[in-house]
Amino acid sequence: MATYQIKVLKEGYCKPVDNSNSVFKADGSITLIKGRNHNVMVDTGCPTDRDCILKGLKENSLTPDQIDYVVCTHGHVDHVGNLNLFQNATHIVGYDICKGDQYMMHDFKGGIPFEIDDVIEVHPTPGHTMSDVSVLVKGTEKGTVVISGDLFEMEEDLEDSDIWQNQSENAELQQQNRIEMLRLADVIIPGHGPAFQVKHEYKRQCSFTMMGNNDEEEM
Repeated sequence: MATYQIKVLKEGYCKPVDNSNSVFKADGSITLIKGRNHNVMVDTGCPTDRDCILKGLKENSLTPDQIDYVVCTHGHVDHVGNLNLFQNATHIVGYDICKGDQYMMHDFKGGIPFEIDDVIEVHPTPGHTMSDVSVLVKGTEKGTVVISGDLFEMEEDLEDSDIWQNQSENAELQQQNRIEMLRLADVIIPGHGPAFQVKHEYKRQCSFTMMGNNDEEEM
């Protein structure tokens, strides 16, 4: 039996306005991880998403006070817009961890995941911004699920790299972390599109890429 259920309260999107390259509508995915040990919110959308979050929690028999952790994958406004709903929670925003005014040091910069428990891990995955994190949940009904924020904008960016590279602060580093999460995940919930299964061909490509990198290091 799976320890946690994962509920997407709002599916993220990103689309241009009137075919403009400079104006677009966007909102980040809002995801609830519900379980016996902890309840976790991943990303809190835009400030206009307050009622959507409250409605989604109510439908899952929860209130904001019952959320133990809120993880915002990075600091962009479409991912952090409703932090103040969760005043009892521990907040992880990028590489910052706090509860109220108490801050906890953690070596995300050293590549060390933060373990909420033995099932839920917050992994440093910089690139989109230099303090991005992704949430990995093991042993769900769909296998290992990665809630990635904008490490993956949407499934289409697996084929069209411009979608994510044009938004990246460090494309090379982001690519490395994308490969690692594709290797680990069975399902990815991206920042601006519906959840998608990681196909075998992508895992196979990851294996070839990692082998190629190892060969280069040994030369």
